[in-house]
Amino acid sequence: MPSPNRFFSDSYAQARERFLAAAAPLASHVQSYAIAPTGSQGEPLATDVALIGDADAQRLLIMTSATHGVEGFCGSGCQLALLDDAPILERARQAGVALLLVHAVNPYGFSWIARTDEDNVDLNRNAQPFDGGPLPANPGYGDIHDLLLPQTWPPTEQNRQAIARHIDEHGLAATTQAVSRGQYTHPDGLFYGGARHAPSLLNLREILRTHASRHARIGWIDVHTGLGPRGHGEKIYAGRRDDTQVARARQWWGSDLAVPYQGSSASVDITGHLAGLIYDACPASEPTLMALEFGTLRWDEVVHALRGRNWLRAHPDADDAVRRDILRATMDAFYCGQEDWHGMVLGQSRVAVLQAVCGLEAAP
Repeated sequence: MPSPNRFFSDSYAQARERFLAAAAPLASHVQSYAIAPTGSQGEPLATDVALIGDADAQRLLIMTSATHGVEGFCGSGCQLALLDDAPILERARQAGVALLLVHAVNPYGFSWIARTDEDNVDLNRNAQPFDGGPLPANPGYGDIHDLLLPQTWPPTEQNRQAIARHIDEHGLAATTQAVSRGQYTHPDGLFYGGARHAPSLLNLREILRTHASRHARIGWIDVHTGLGPRGHGEKIYAGRRDDTQVARARQWWGSDLAVPYQGSSASVDITGHLAGLIYDACPASEPTLMALEFGTLRWDEVVHALRGRNWLRAHPDADDAVRRDILRATMDAFYCGQEDWHGMVLGQSRVAVLQAVCGLEAAP
């Protein structure tokens, strides 16, 4: 039996090459959306798009990868497996569902082993109006920022004790909310939402307007990693606070669909959610949105890795051994390279795609 490992790549450059090669014979349209920076291997960086099926179909299923850069090692594998899955592709064709695969929403983070883009912006906190009005406030983040980004790495015992005291004083839930919901005051900090729309987010908005807006009904699966038990794919509602949309998403993907704003998800209720772009880019479409989040390590280990990666960004002259340790920890936090994890990911991804195809097919 073929190993699931074959769909997962060792680098952004390899993943991009494989995606374009696999999509070319199947897609009715392939297009690339470049950004200015180069990759860690000196390679050009771009978000690549493949449309499979009828461009004028009423029903469209989008699958995106690498919204959070390094998480693209998983998402790209799911997309390559889908491109190799003739029965699912045929099932979509029979259901009148076109597929839009968006490979590497954040190619910079994918290539440089980072969750954020070239300006430390978290794209999943960046879909804000930025029109001069007030951005969402998160005063709790400012209280802990200096502890999260210490002067030296690894953190000292004093730093660890100070964070523990903060958690004891404020509670773990409140601290988690303050750290990860999104903040717009500390550009060097964790989960920074930016001061303007990031180039990669603007590319995605253009992709949606160009390739998705003509479709009446749209499903969207955005593949993520880093939250929850190892290998479990939590299905997280990613749309507006709309009971009708939540009900439709649960009809497609099951009653275990988690809803952050209802407190039923491993994810906090974030601000500036990237999937919110669809409401502006595709105003005449009926969207059903879900983030598929695969667990890796414990949450405290994931946060430790994020802290290290932000520290490394602020200290580009860091010792090579420290650099390697931080990048290795970042990879481990967002990608498990073992065959059993690959198998769990691909099985759950395939089910989610099939459920979305069936949901779109049943839509009136």
